[in-house]
Amino acid sequence: MDEVIARALAAAEEKFFVAGGPGGQNVNKVATAVQMRVNVFAIGLSPEAYHRLVELAGSKLTKDGEIVLTAREYRTQEQNREAARVRLTALLEDALTPPRKRAKSRLNRVGKVQRLKAKKVRGAVKAGRGKVDW
Repeated sequence: MDEVIARALAAAEEKFFVAGGPGGQNVNKVATAVQMRVNVFAIGLSPEAYHRLVELAGSKLTKDGEIVLTAREYRTQEQNREAARVRLTALLEDALTPPRKRAKSRLNRVGKVQRLKAKKVRGAVKAGRGKVDW
């Protein structure tokens, strides 16, 4: 998992641009926001992980297979670059982690009886509603 994340960070292209937000007058002069682009096919994911990544990335994934992350919440390039890398790492870790299988719950006989009894009571309450005939 670590080598996949390392490959993704190595393949990432970063572009800095001027962004609004905190920074005072400095915000108009310095390009602090970062846009990180990573080609999904260059990472070398398994098909299952790729499909999970496509699902998780959503609108961050372009038609060309690039994940585009934008970080502009901090005042410095370094902090925004780190924020984008943290987001990319979290996204890849979620995609590389297979979902856990759901264990079927087993209900015993007493539980079934109680459930059916509760359904009858609820049905009776609902049947009691409606138009009243005077």
